[in-house]
Amino acid sequence: MNPKMNNLQLEINQLLSESIPNSALNTNLEESMLYSLNAGGKRIRPVVLLLTLEMLSGDYEKGISSAIGLEMIHTYSLIHDDLPPMDNDDYRRGKPTNHKVYGEWKAILSGDALLTKAFELISNDQALTDLTKIKLIQRLSNASGHLGMVGGQTLDMQSEGTPVDLETLEQIHNAKTGALLKFAVMAAVDIANPSSDVANNLELYSEHLGLMFQIKDDLLDIYGDETKLGKKVGSDLANDKSTYVSLLGKEGAEEKLAYHTQAAYDCLANLPDNYDTTQLDAIIKLFNDRES
Repeated sequence: MNPKMNNLQLEINQLLSESIPNSALNTNLEESMLYSLNAGGKRIRPVVLLLTLEMLSGDYEKGISSAIGLEMIHTYSLIHDDLPPMDNDDYRRGKPTNHKVYGEWKAILSGDALLTKAFELISNDQALTDLTKIKLIQRLSNASGHLGMVGGQTLDMQSEGTPVDLETLEQIHNAKTGALLKFAVMAAVDIANPSSDVANNLELYSEHLGLMFQIKDDLLDIYGDETKLGKKVGSDLANDKSTYVSLLGKEGAEEKLAYHTQAAYDCLANLPDNYDTTQLDAIIKLFNDRES
């Protein structure tokens, strides 16, 4: 990450650490929520949201609640993905997974609480108009639910042990991985309200980012460095999942990654000259080059 991204990451980490106040219910649910929120990660989705908004409006502050809520939903999905009925992972980012520390039932409830907290944050944001809040809540609900991330995860789980074609694989990942990345970009569009041409190019950009992210994930799951990933490689192979690598081979997956990388750059090149795309270009490079 470049210095701008690093600074945003630090700001997001601080805000996340302050986002779950203790309740009067005398449970350690908040501790469990914060355990996973504070477990690290690049904060890619909130960073993308804030950088896109800064490019569009010159100020990212109005995107803070959406960015923090988005990371809460991503974190809840990881907690649930790690559970025994799904990926059954013992480690996430080099630390024991939530259910290994707090037990399965509390991990489930922590995820549930993070999901609902995200919408509370957006609805309470006094810097946004009511209409903008409605747009954001609608978009985030769609991206998170049965038509987005949850639907994609369902299709992914149903496809384990069954070969799928490339079209189905892209359908899975456009929903499972791409939907929240698309929200990151389009939430900034909802807040800044640029022209329809700008919005359309950014939407296409976000779709290519989502596929880039997943193709790279598939490559790293086979060829990545476990010490950098913070988890074991080969989980997709062990779970008999179809991936870009299993369908296309290493070279074919890398060619697909290169195609979506160039297409994402082309979308930004189509924006008017008054938009400084430097940071969004850097996001493409980060996705293409990442090792974890």
